[in-house]
Amino acid sequence: MVAFWEGVVAGLGVAMLVGPIALLIVDVGLRYGFQSGFMAGAGVASADFFYAGVAALTGEALVLALSPYKDVLGLISGLLLFGIGGFGLWRLRKISTTDGTKQILIEGKLRVYAQFLGLTLINPLTIVYFSALILSREVSNVVTFGERVEFVVGAGLASLSWQTLLAALGATARRNLSPRFQLFASLLGNMVVIGFGLRIILRLVL
Repeated sequence: MVAFWEGVVAGLGVAMLVGPIALLIVDVGLRYGFQSGFMAGAGVASADFFYAGVAALTGEALVLALSPYKDVLGLISGLLLFGIGGFGLWRLRKISTTDGTKQILIEGKLRVYAQFLGLTLINPLTIVYFSALILSREVSNVVTFGERVEFVVGAGLASLSWQTLLAALGATARRNLSPRFQLFASLLGNMVVIGFGLRIILRLVL
C-alpha cells in the first residue's frame, strides 16, 4: 500500500498545480454545471492516469523519446490554450442567460471529456513529472509490477478527486452567484487562459 499512497501524493502534486486547465474546469462547472465540469476533470484525470501508467512501465525511455519534440508539443499546447480562451470569450458574447448555457450543454458531455483529455495529453511535462518521481529515491521502492499498478491507481484517483473538487467549486458558484458575476468570472478565466497560451508561445518563439 506504500506505493499506492506515493501515487496519491504524486497525483495530487501534478493535479493541484494552479494553471489554465484548472481554470477551465472551474469555468466549465460555472457555466454548464457539475456534470460537465466532472467530465472535463475526468478527461484530465484520464490523461494523468495514462501518463502515470506509461511512466511506471517505461520510465526514462519515453521521456527521451519525447524530448526532441517538447518544443513542438509546447507550441501546440500554447496555440490550443490561446484558441480555447479566445473561443470562450467569443462564446460569452452570445450567452446572456443561464438557459442559453444549458442549451449548449446538450451538445454532449463526451466532447468535453475528449477536449480536456486531448489538451492534457499533449503536455509533455506530465510524463516527465511522473517518470522523474518513479526514477527518484522517493519512490525507489516501486519496483514490482503490483507496486507500479498501485502507484498508477493512486495517482489517477488522486487526480480525479482534485478535478472533481474543482468542478464542484464551479457548480457551487453557478448556484450561488448572480448571472452577471458568473459572466465576469468566465470572462476573467478565459483571459487568464489566453495569457497562459501567449506566454508559452512567446517563450518558444522568442
